[in-house]
Amino acid sequence: MQAQTKKATLLLADGTLVIGKAFGKIGTATGEICFNTGMTGYQEVFTDPSYYGQVLIMNSVHTGNYGVNELDVESNSVKVKAIIGRNLEEKFSRFMATDSLQQYFEQQQIVAITDVDTRALVAHVRTKGAMNCIISSETADVTILQQQLAAVPSMDGLELASTVSTQETYTLGDENSAIRVAVLDFGIKKNILQCLVDRGAFVKVFNAKTGFETLHAFNPTGYFISNGPGDPAPMDYAIATVQQIMATNKPLFGICLGHQLLALANGISTFKMHHGHRGLNHPVKNIITGKSEITTQNHGFGIDADAAKKNPNIEVTHVNLNDNSIEGIRIKGTKAFSVQYHPEATPGPHDSRYLFDDFIASMKN
Repeated sequence: MQAQTKKATLLLADGTLVIGKAFGKIGTATGEICFNTGMTGYQEVFTDPSYYGQVLIMNSVHTGNYGVNELDVESNSVKVKAIIGRNLEEKFSRFMATDSLQQYFEQQQIVAITDVDTRALVAHVRTKGAMNCIISSETADVTILQQQLAAVPSMDGLELASTVSTQETYTLGDENSAIRVAVLDFGIKKNILQCLVDRGAFVKVFNAKTGFETLHAFNPTGYFISNGPGDPAPMDYAIATVQQIMATNKPLFGICLGHQLLALANGISTFKMHHGHRGLNHPVKNIITGKSEITTQNHGFGIDADAAKKNPNIEVTHVNLNDNSIEGIRIKGTKAFSVQYHPEATPGPHDSRYLFDDFIASMKN
């Protein structure tokens, strides 16, 4: 493969320098470094809009070995800024695949670096925390790379959701359904919408900055607040809309960024995590049922656990069994609830899809 005959350079903001081989597009890319612990589902991960603005380490040793299929996407394009892998594979074995990972990255204009000791790199990020980085297969001049890296904004305080949101309103499902869900799109995954449609909902998806009046005019039986990238704290426009939705006392369900926005709308602050949760094997306990769930996660921000537990209007429903962070809340006296993780789980286990059933049931009732 032509790309892998060239060297590529990875430079982290703390000065860590890694040399590997080029993969995908020959070029330069920047973003916040993070890692995913999943062993499969790489195409769904790459196209998840919540990764926008980030450079992703794939912790799995082999990535690309079952090729690329246009059905295995969560949005209309790759959303990560760049990829870091131990073995990014050009050859693939799945008969359903239409392209190799190399072809896919070239088509999507994605810069990547392979032949990297990703386990050592993940251990470094786990210790030092998330930080910006730069990958280049165009230059190995560290001075030039440092200058380019210095210009990259911090994820802390960065509003990105409106960047990946739909620009055109659209609908899915049976328009004659009695279950009508207004969806605020901050970077929604296709399979979240599919989980709603599969349960009989007619959904209308709106741009992130759509005002409450427009949402209300759809005459929904419930509201959904989606996942998405970036820092939720600067999203005053969305927080205000969530507060207006809550005043209707109609069912409201938030996932990931939607969970953080629901917390902010109820006076609970958010914070940037040390290195976030990303993968498909995170254990969560449902406090209401006492059962544990293996969950899919992708977030670099969380909600203040102490503030959530002290707020008399908040009921904590789910906690992370690794670090006790808040994974789910319910607003007392309302039909509003949210989770930090991804119950649609594409990729991942389906332990938590009951949450969609709960949301549909709340609208039927």
